[in-house]
Amino acid sequence: MEQEHPDISVAPRSWLCPEPADRVRAVDMEARLKPFRRYSFIAIAVALLACGHWVGWWTLIPLGLSIVGFALVDRQHASAKQPEITIATAWLISELAIAGSIALTGGPKSPAVAWLVIPLVTLPARFNARAVAVGVGVAFGLLLLVTFGVDARYITHHPDSVIMPMTLIGAVALLSSALMKSDLEHRSSSVIDPLTGMLNRNALQTRVAELVAQAEILREPVALIVGDLDHFKNINDGHGHAAGDVVLKDVAYRMRKALRAYDLAYRLGGEEFLIVLPGADHRQAAEVAETLRAAIAEDPIAGLLVTISFGVSASDPGEFEYDTVFAEADLALYRSKQEGRNRVRVNDTHERADELGVVTSASYPLAA
Repeated sequence: MEQEHPDISVAPRSWLCPEPADRVRAVDMEARLKPFRRYSFIAIAVALLACGHWVGWWTLIPLGLSIVGFALVDRQHASAKQPEITIATAWLISELAIAGSIALTGGPKSPAVAWLVIPLVTLPARFNARAVAVGVGVAFGLLLLVTFGVDARYITHHPDSVIMPMTLIGAVALLSSALMKSDLEHRSSSVIDPLTGMLNRNALQTRVAELVAQAEILREPVALIVGDLDHFKNINDGHGHAAGDVVLKDVAYRMRKALRAYDLAYRLGGEEFLIVLPGADHRQAAEVAETLRAAIAEDPIAGLLVTISFGVSASDPGEFEYDTVFAEADLALYRSKQEGRNRVRVNDTHERADELGVVTSASYPLAA
């Protein structure tokens, strides 16, 4: 499923998430890390309370401010058009809170200097190498600020008090990046279709709950486009599965090229595809579907004329039941097949039609 919206689907690319899959990864990992972040806060609070007699109680102020900051960021996260920005903001709040605690407990003499590495451990799990490099730079900058800024004279006599923490930060970033790269290679096989490079059903399952919540918060519809290649079995039977694979890969490429940067497309299996359009109504979704249909039918693939049929449906604003909307789009796809293929059929179910026991369908002007 691919698409738009103030969520991981409806946002333009950013340097933090240059590809839609990067945004999926960032949001997924944030959800996984969130409960453990709470436990980390508890552990830090216990440590500060236990050491308050020796290091002072002022360290609780940055911790309290960071908790408030996280609460505000979390409230914005669900409806953010670029959720990676809120995730990065939360990360920065963590580093700033720790830097504040270091400054209040002696700067370069503080026993909490090494704590700057704690938020850095999570960065490779969310973002790419470029973002991790920026994060390391931020951690280095804060380290120098709270050490030289608090007691530069001490640093000149004890440069090891800065060199050692910097080495720790760099080493942890490198090692955690290597471990995360290995983990991503294994996990990507479960959410990425190896033939087309599109997201698969497993990736779709994690998005549905988010789409439901986003639709409710933003009071906007969610549209689904279901596509199925026409006579694909004939291609496999008549030209071989190798030719069929070429067709699938080229169709996926043309879809990605025609879709907007924030749209997400999924291969459901075989020759069936799904596009999710958060915030789009029936007509907007039909226009997207027609763009995709024309892009695929425009030129032959591997010397073969390839076409695709689409079915479109959308939820009411603020309500999204995936199974219902998918069933309506699938019904519309079935009708587009019945009517000759290579076309877009829109299922527009309204309350009055339901009362009459009738499903109304509308065809938009499409190329023959």
